[in-house]
Amino acid sequence: MPKNLVIVESPAKAKTIQKYLGEDFRVESSFGHIADLPKKNMGIDISNNFEPIYEISPDKKEVVAKLRRLSKEASVVWLASDEDREGEAIAWHLYQQLGLKANETKRIVFNEITKKAILNAIENPREIDENLVNAQQARRILDRLVGFEMSPVLWKKVKPGLSAGRVQSVAVRLIVEREKEILDFTPENSFKVTGDFQLKSGEIFSAHLNHDFEDFSSLRKFIEKCQSAEFSVGEIDKKLGKRNPSAPFTTSTLQQEASRKLGFSVTRTMRVAQQLYESGLITYMRTDSVNLSSEAISAASHYIEENFGKEYKQVRKYTSKTKGAQEAHEAIRPTNLRMEQGGADASQQRLYDLIWKRTIASQMAEAKLEKTTIDVDMSNQKKHVFRGKGEVVLFDGFLRVYQESTDDDEMVQPKGMTILPPMEKGDVLIPNSILGLEKFTRHPARYSEASLVKKLEELGIGRPSTYAPTISTIQKRKYVEIVNLEGEKRKLKAIRLEKQKIKEFTENETFGADKRKLKPTDVGIVVNDFLVNYFKNIMDYQFTAKVEEDFDEIAAGKEDWFKILDEFYGSFHKNVTDVEENADRATGERLLGKDPETGKNVYARIGRYGAMVQIGETEKEEKPKFSGLNPNQNISTITLEEALKLFELPKDLGEYKKEPVSVNVGRYGPYVKFGEKYISLPKDLDPNEVNLVQAQEVIDAKLKEEAPIAEYEGKEVTKGTGRFGPFIKWNNWFINVSKKYDFDNLSSKDIKELIEAKKKKENEKIVKVFEKEGIRIEKARWKRHNIIQGKTKVEVAKDVDVLNMTLEEAQKILATKTTKKSANKKTKKTKK
Repeated sequence: MPKNLVIVESPAKAKTIQKYLGEDFRVESSFGHIADLPKKNMGIDISNNFEPIYEISPDKKEVVAKLRRLSKEASVVWLASDEDREGEAIAWHLYQQLGLKANETKRIVFNEITKKAILNAIENPREIDENLVNAQQARRILDRLVGFEMSPVLWKKVKPGLSAGRVQSVAVRLIVEREKEILDFTPENSFKVTGDFQLKSGEIFSAHLNHDFEDFSSLRKFIEKCQSAEFSVGEIDKKLGKRNPSAPFTTSTLQQEASRKLGFSVTRTMRVAQQLYESGLITYMRTDSVNLSSEAISAASHYIEENFGKEYKQVRKYTSKTKGAQEAHEAIRPTNLRMEQGGADASQQRLYDLIWKRTIASQMAEAKLEKTTIDVDMSNQKKHVFRGKGEVVLFDGFLRVYQESTDDDEMVQPKGMTILPPMEKGDVLIPNSILGLEKFTRHPARYSEASLVKKLEELGIGRPSTYAPTISTIQKRKYVEIVNLEGEKRKLKAIRLEKQKIKEFTENETFGADKRKLKPTDVGIVVNDFLVNYFKNIMDYQFTAKVEEDFDEIAAGKEDWFKILDEFYGSFHKNVTDVEENADRATGERLLGKDPETGKNVYARIGRYGAMVQIGETEKEEKPKFSGLNPNQNISTITLEEALKLFELPKDLGEYKKEPVSVNVGRYGPYVKFGEKYISLPKDLDPNEVNLVQAQEVIDAKLKEEAPIAEYEGKEVTKGTGRFGPFIKWNNWFINVSKKYDFDNLSSKDIKELIEAKKKKENEKIVKVFEKEGIRIEKARWKRHNIIQGKTKVEVAKDVDVLNMTLEEAQKILATKTTKKSANKKTKKTKK
């Protein structure tokens, strides 16, 4: 039996580390946290210095039992969880729950999973850092207090089933405030002028007028002047410039750049980075440090000199600007910089490539540029000039490897270089084309996941480990959604001078289009407004950042975590009580106008099941009429006309295949009802505008999707595509079809293989089913079995052979349970 037990958080990490240690070591995984606050109650003894009441997670009991047994058999237990606060808390919980002894336990940390790093950690163990543990506990407890006390207030005052969170609520506030800026934005127009000028050599370059016109008539007068003007090269200004590489990746900058360059969501970036880390390919991926170790700098320098030359090498040491940077002591980098490619799949390879290039580029020389500005003079106009700009790369430096994407709150490719043709002052220019075009100012950009991370970091809200779960949580709670907006069309006035002729025309422009941006839902807006109104402290950006600084102080051993919690909770709890007793109910109600038929008021508001419109008052005896909103509608922008259209539903469209067809909107959006079938309408179809022909197309598509493609064991097999991808349906089972199958051309062999695999899997869970009597025998979590009929569930004794049980035997066991219930009821009545 190995003398040493090493415990890490994940099986993948355990597998990698086991390769580096000898037979004297056994590496096991705790599968993350083994203990936490209970799910069903607060789990905090507030009167006893906020003492947390931890319990082993039900799904971790077997893991803990195994680790407890192995730890007793080992001479030394090495707690090797991650080096951040969460990792330290995991180590502390393992120490407590496994009943470890101080003289037989060692805490080790490492920034990368390489043989050298692991062996170095073994040689330099330390004790569990109580300060880091306390900082994690303080965060967990404070967030639990906020969630458990604020959420019930939302249930009463807004809508059942809602929840609140300290960091999440502030993130939603940022998104809501940006959306309100967009709704309040009024675009302003102006007219910009661009000219294409030709030199005697025949080369053409573009230049922009250094003045915008406020109205079309002023623009036309200027274009008319251009018609009779002579043009020549004016002042030429050349300046030498330089561009420096970006610092190596932190968690935040990796998330932003992976979004821009690779199109990865924040959650996907962290998942793939975790895989690379656990495979030993990159250093720890939760960090706000930009520092590189001297070893990494040396390795990068050698690589650059060997592959690009001495002139490309420039040693750089970066320091973190983030206040309280503490999660790890080094930036995210490859563990082996000579390894240009890495990763087990396409996602890992692309992210590794990004990290490798950024790291190498950070140690390369600056790029040297020549920036040129050329003025174009007009013979009859001295006030305004056309100006052309370009730049030439004299020495590419780090640009040879990598260039950071520009951040315009969206995925943008790196800027290219505009090269101007050679020319001298006084050279004659021929105006090939001069275009005056109307332009409108753009509303502030909605946040993408990446730009939201950047904003949270700028405000000091959250830390590297919190960004991804925060953004994921606000989407799961339906406060925010990722949208792709097609935009609207508008006509732009334009005028062009070409070949000495002036022509006026219009151009079409799409505005308001957005791709993968965060937009608040109606519920998100109402919840945010309620919280901002009644919980000003919790929703304040500076207060939230101050709380993060307090956690940093606790981690550094400079603050008492009980004191921080006590100072927070006193005023917070009083605030919750006041709001619960005195606050008005929040519905986001907006009066749209009056219904012309009844004269009653029409409102848009949040109801029990979400956004809705209402005709009439809830206080009156006569019950109001309600209707849900379409997916593309919201209570802040819906008009009276649009609202009244919703009450035209349900609408009968006629008959198809001798079945009635109607259209309506339900809890899950618009649908067509065909006989007894409910079929969702595609997003591009307005339920109020759908006709019978369009409905027939939707019905036919659904019927085709549900048509049997085969028969197996006398039961039909159908196929379809759901939220988890393609599937086949058989015997009321939905069976996922993996990429190894050709979904469009499934053979009989494929279908048999898929069904038999599912049967095998299901048989492990459901041992036997007595269909006629509605009785089933299921495998329980701890290798026991239950007999279930309706709401009655009976645990079967271990000595009962469930595999060979008859229906009569199952009924007897169920009858025993029923008899016991009746007996208990009679006993209670007698006692009364």
